[in-house]
Amino acid sequence: MVAARIAVNGEETPISPAAPHTSLLDFLRERGLTATKEGCAEGECGACSVLVARPGVDSPTDWVAVNACLVPVAALDGQEVVTAEGLATAGEPGSPPALHPVQREMAVRGGSQCGYCTPGFVCSMAAEYYRPDRCPRPAGADGADPEHGPNGFDLHALSGNLCRCTGYRPIRDAAYAVGAPTEDDPLARRREQSPPEPVATHYAQGGGEFRRPGTLSEALGLLGERPDAVVVAGSTDYGVEVNIRSRRAPCVIAVDRLPELRELRAESDSVVIGAALTLTEIERRLDGSVPLLAELFPQFASRLIRNSATLGGNLGTGSPIGDSPPVLLALEASVLLAGPEGEREVPLADYFTGYRQSVRRPGELIRAVRIPLPLSPVTAFHKIAKRRFDDISSVAVAFALDIGDPGEGPAGEAGIVRRARIGLGGVAATPIRALDAEAALEGRPWTEETVRAAARALRAQGTPMSDHRASAEYRSAMLGQSLLKLYAQTTEAVSA
Repeated sequence: MVAARIAVNGEETPISPAAPHTSLLDFLRERGLTATKEGCAEGECGACSVLVARPGVDSPTDWVAVNACLVPVAALDGQEVVTAEGLATAGEPGSPPALHPVQREMAVRGGSQCGYCTPGFVCSMAAEYYRPDRCPRPAGADGADPEHGPNGFDLHALSGNLCRCTGYRPIRDAAYAVGAPTEDDPLARRREQSPPEPVATHYAQGGGEFRRPGTLSEALGLLGERPDAVVVAGSTDYGVEVNIRSRRAPCVIAVDRLPELRELRAESDSVVIGAALTLTEIERRLDGSVPLLAELFPQFASRLIRNSATLGGNLGTGSPIGDSPPVLLALEASVLLAGPEGEREVPLADYFTGYRQSVRRPGELIRAVRIPLPLSPVTAFHKIAKRRFDDISSVAVAFALDIGDPGEGPAGEAGIVRRARIGLGGVAATPIRALDAEAALEGRPWTEETVRAAARALRAQGTPMSDHRASAEYRSAMLGQSLLKLYAQTTEAVSA
C-alpha cells in the first residue's frame, strides 16, 4: 500500500495519521494553515474555500475552488491544493510575503473587517481570477450587467461565500478591480501543465478505509466485496453527514476520477453525460447547447458546490428535492447503470421507487445520463425557494414543450402543443412527472384557456407536505402559478 500524500502550497506532506473521514479543512488546520475556517460545516458559507488543480476545460489545468469542509483529505491523494496562505509570494529576506493581487484588492477596497470569511472569499476570487476564458468586456459594450464586471469577473464565482461584516459592495469592488495574471505568475503558468493524474488509493487508518479504484471494473469489484461501502464523488452530501451527523462509514469508495464516468459526448440521437463530471464541467462543456440544463446550473446551490457536485450523486441520493431530477425528467433522460452483470438503461421516470429508493441494485453504479435528441424548443426551470441562489427548493418545476407554429390550430394564432413534459420536485416522496398536466396540454392550442385548465391539473399533482420550507397549500399553488408564468413568458416573447 503506497503512502497517501498531498501537495499543499507546493510542499508534499503525508496524509497519515489522519482518519479516513478527516476533512481537508481539519487536515489543514491541524498543520497550522488556519486561514481556512469552519463556518457552517455544510458547504453553505465558503469560509473553508481552497484551490485544487483539476483537469481544465480551456487549458490543461484549472484552479478550482472547493469547500474544504466537505471533501475528505484522502480524496486528494496525489493532488495539489493551494490555501489563502499559499497565494502570497515570498518577498525579500526578512520582509513579509508579497500580497496576491486578489488579496491586495480586498485590502485596499475595504473588503475585510473581522477577517473570518476573507480567506475563503480570496480563494474563490482567485479561482475566477485564473479562469482561462475570463476576458474584459469590450469598451462601450451596450447594457449594464451587474453580475459581471468590466474585467470579465463573474460574480457568481462568489455565490457560495458569505460575509457578515462589510456588506458585499467592497467585496464586489475588489472582484471587479483585479486585472489579468502576469506572465510570471506561478499559478497562471501552472495552468499550462497537466494536472496530477488520479491516484489509485487504499488508505486505511483506525479501522476505516478510503478506496479510490483505478477503473470501473475495479470499482464494481470493490462494491461486491464491500456492500457496506459508501460511494462518493464530490462528497457534497456525505461530507455534511460526516460533519453534522457524525457519520463514520467503515469504507468509502471514491468514483469521481473514473474515466468511464467522466465522458461527455454528443451522438446523433442523444447527449451522454458522465455521472462523475462536476456540474461546472458539464456547464462549461455543454456551453448552452442544452438550454434547460443551462437554466438549471446557476440555480443549483453555489459555484463552490457545483465545482464538486455531480449528476450521478444528485440522482444517487434519491432526494425528492434535488434540483436536477425535475429537469432530467422533463428532458426524458435515462440512467445508464453499470453492474457486475453488465450495463442497463433505465428511463429516469422509472428509476425512483420510493423515498430515497430506486431500481439501482446492490453493486451497481450510475455510469452516465442519456438525454435524447432533438430537444424540445420551449423549456424553463422554475425553482421556488426562500433565497434566489444557494438554497434548497420548496418546489422545483421543469418544462419541456413542443408547440406548433402560430396559425396551425383552430384558435387563431395559437399553435398546438404537440408534446409536453413536466418534471416536479418537492411535491412527493420522489421526483415525479406531472402526467395529468401533460395530458391536459398535449393536442390542445397554447392558449390561456388551455393553460389554466392544465394549471388546475398541475396544482393537483403529487402529495405535497407542510414543513419549515413551505406549506402543502403553498407548494400546490406554486405548481399552478409556474405554468401560468411560463405561458406569460412565451406569449410576451412572441408579441415582442
